[in-house]
Amino acid sequence: MAKRSGGTLSDLSVADLEREISRRRRSVGGLLRRRDKLAAKLAALESEIATLGGAARGKGRPAGARKRPANEMSLVECLYKVLEGKTMSVSEAAEAVLKSGYQSSSPKFNTIVNQALINKKNRFEKKGRGLYTVK
Repeated sequence: MAKRSGGTLSDLSVADLEREISRRRRSVGGLLRRRDKLAAKLAALESEIATLGGAARGKGRPAGARKRPANEMSLVECLYKVLEGKTMSVSEAAEAVLKSGYQSSSPKFNTIVNQALINKKNRFEKKGRGLYTVK
């Protein structure tokens, strides 16, 4: 049988190509039969689970997965309002943003706030080590 060993298909003769195509077509039937047997086994298992009172697991994301909260304004806009006329540390700014009603499900919200302050140099000014204000 013609096996590819790093060469291109153009290196094979027409007879070799025809043999390879024929071999692949023959293997498709076996794969389809195997798939059908596995599908039948799966259906039997799901039926058995259902009779025992369990629910078959569906496809996709599990129910109750974390959803991103919808906020009225972006984090940068909220930081701008909170820091206006004040100088705060990153943790103080993060706490003030959350108190203003901004919602986040991030376990490391201080890090997110720090990144926003660092990346938006046109809106925020660093006054000292870890201290930021509005430009």
